[in-house]
Amino acid sequence: MKRKIAAILAADVFGYSKLVAEDEEETLRRLASYRAVFEDFITRGSGRVFNTAGDAILAEFPSAVEAVRCAIDVQESLRTRNLAYPASRQMTFRIGISIGDVVERDGDLLGDGVNIAARLEGLAQPGGLCVSRAVWEQVANKMSVQFADIGEQEVKNIPTPVHAYMLSLGADAAATPKQAPARKPSPKQPRDIAWPIAIIAASVAVLVVAGILYFVVLHPGREHRAARAPEAPAVAAAERRAQAVAARQAEPVVPETIPLIGERERGAIKTNYMSAPDHKALAISPYRAGFTSGQKDDETAKTAAMDSCQRALDTINSKARCELYAVGNTVVYARGRPPMPPEPWMIRDPAIERPFSAKDLPLINDDARTSIENRYAQARLSKALALSPRGVPFFYVGQPDLDEAVRRALEHCGTMSGVACLLVALDDNLVVPIPTTMKPVGLFHAAANPLITPQLQDEVARRLGNAASGWNAVAVGASGHPGLALKAANEQAATEGALADCAKQDRDCRVIAIGPFAVEPL
Repeated sequence: MKRKIAAILAADVFGYSKLVAEDEEETLRRLASYRAVFEDFITRGSGRVFNTAGDAILAEFPSAVEAVRCAIDVQESLRTRNLAYPASRQMTFRIGISIGDVVERDGDLLGDGVNIAARLEGLAQPGGLCVSRAVWEQVANKMSVQFADIGEQEVKNIPTPVHAYMLSLGADAAATPKQAPARKPSPKQPRDIAWPIAIIAASVAVLVVAGILYFVVLHPGREHRAARAPEAPAVAAAERRAQAVAARQAEPVVPETIPLIGERERGAIKTNYMSAPDHKALAISPYRAGFTSGQKDDETAKTAAMDSCQRALDTINSKARCELYAVGNTVVYARGRPPMPPEPWMIRDPAIERPFSAKDLPLINDDARTSIENRYAQARLSKALALSPRGVPFFYVGQPDLDEAVRRALEHCGTMSGVACLLVALDDNLVVPIPTTMKPVGLFHAAANPLITPQLQDEVARRLGNAASGWNAVAVGASGHPGLALKAANEQAATEGALADCAKQDRDCRVIAIGPFAVEPL
């Protein structure tokens, strides 16, 4: 047995028994689909699923930040998917996260860290998460999310109270957090003193929690004199996607705008689906689509379309999942249109391009690098590779033309990551400037970069957007004044130019971006 400290994520389905009682087959199918979403985000966060008993999911992470980020991303993704279902059939998860000592035995984890995470999950709101104080301390200054402090909570089978923090997301954000029973008075205190103290303490605690909930949860838009952290970009993006989805779900199907699928499948849908009789449905995935028509009712059509799509995926041994796109000629797709970068998507610059090599790709992990070397580098044309802000690659190979390869790579990446992605490779060429003198640590977003004076962020973003070719660099000084070098001939000229421009109006300047990447010293 191996003992270690780990961040533990525990999740289960709220109201699972009721969902199963109403429709067991559909619930189990959707549970498998939603678990795949969990596993995808857990893997991206360098985590590992170690138990999936019943409707529960238990995972470990080396970092509390990655565990919380994964939880937020999962809840956003599932909330968007749930928009395709009536409220009574929506499948929502509660998530608890703790840091603690665990023992690993045959791949499973045991110990207080696991037990506390499971109890915190029971305190979370459906669609939200609840974390221990140790987790909150790790993420408080690293993520722009606002947790409500709900104080010490008595939880089952844990001898000492657990100080907990709650984050409610989406439609459940205005719900009142659960309150566990108040702590019992210490036996060392006389009864006639302990009771008044307990009553006063409980009253104060209720007022404090109520105040926090009023200002943080129930009235998030109210102005405060104290400075507030900005809304989490991921949460804000999810809200925008949800609004877009709600607006789009009454739209008619337009084959030319269906995301992810190839032009040949779009043509088949236009020819064989659009004029087909009801009841009919269409399902899509990143690699295949499936549809049916002439069914006895919409529910039968939905099931048949999903089955058709999944069978098509099985023929290519894909682990992707199908999602319902349309019922009849009306869009019901839960994800909406994927976020895409500004056009033109393909910018060819001989001064930047160089032969493709997987070892030169920044941000990606070793497993992704190996996959790219085996599956992209050796594949036939046409092909394109896009990179998400977290360094997750998405690529399509053997496409009819480069336009289709680019569109599908960017759509797939945008769909899965929730933000516009970066096109890094076209056919056998790298097409973005990749720094070698500094280490890329992410994609650079000037309009939200806290190192740049807020009043100048949009101007920096605008100037960078107008300089889409050549080598660009951004430096910033101690007071937040930026310096830019645009369309330089090479990396060295760009960094030197940015530092010189910054030094004209600030001191202690340093380079923070080269090309599309945020950078730090090697």
